[in-house]
Amino acid sequence: MSQAGPAGAAPNVPVPQDSPLIGMAAAVGAFFMLSVMSLFAKLLSAHHHVIEIAFWRNLLALTPFLVAIVFFGQRQLLRIQSKPGIVITRSVVATASILFLFAAFSLLPMADATSLVFTAALFVPMLGFFFLGERVGLWRWSAILVGFVGVLFVAQPGGGWNLLGMIFGLCAAVLNATLSTMLRLLGRTENPTTLTFYLLLIGAILLAPIMPFVATMPGRDEIWLLIGLGISGVFMQLLLSTAFKYAPAALASVFSYTQIVWATFFGWAIFDDWPSSNILIGATIIIASSVFVVLRERYLARKGKLARPAAGEAAAGE
Repeated sequence: MSQAGPAGAAPNVPVPQDSPLIGMAAAVGAFFMLSVMSLFAKLLSAHHHVIEIAFWRNLLALTPFLVAIVFFGQRQLLRIQSKPGIVITRSVVATASILFLFAAFSLLPMADATSLVFTAALFVPMLGFFFLGERVGLWRWSAILVGFVGVLFVAQPGGGWNLLGMIFGLCAAVLNATLSTMLRLLGRTENPTTLTFYLLLIGAILLAPIMPFVATMPGRDEIWLLIGLGISGVFMQLLLSTAFKYAPAALASVFSYTQIVWATFFGWAIFDDWPSSNILIGATIIIASSVFVVLRERYLARKGKLARPAAGEAAAGE
């Protein structure tokens, strides 16, 4: 696990040299694992509540962090440098985000849900404008507007669309964008591994009291799905940490859009859901708009016109 934090995070913490090839490879693996985790969540949702699924995801993904702290003495993971209130709030928001995400996947075909979650990158500059006072120019407002045209294609407003699934998917996107906005405030002082640890820990603690009311005994076959959920969640976090350690955020985050390939494949191979033309068109529009927004944010950050980190770094805390 990476111990290198962002600039200014902690004294005597070495800053790694960029290695884009390693970062890009790790990013591809991380977003593949995110798609696999979403697949396991969707399969489990047939007989299990999304709260139960989210709890096990948090608890199982937390395991390597606890091993690192207890057995390898990595107690610096517990150290919050500043703004503990925002760290805790971000963890609560992340818990709500994962619940909406799993709920969206439980109700929608995988490609549809994935396309909606991509709109998080479009909400980031909007939240920055309203809550951080950041200037959003004509280029980004235009990209945001075009992106939401893509959402209309995905939604099929003429009929045949799942309203509740749509709402859950967009709520997950908004909350994920909120996490990114909070990361702007935390990124200069906090180690991303520490943020991830508290995200998982607080999420498990919040959901644990509800478990007796929603949990059901998993069947023999479902135990393997739960194990897969936890393993994919662990590898996703480890690979994300590696990706954002060795590659610039804008470069690593662009690979998040490979999820639509995996989502389409899993939907076809396992659920016999091949995305219709409107989903493919809408996803293309959303991805193109989101990539433009992420790259534009990175450009402005490098020019000193935008607080770091760039929009794509939200993924590190997912």
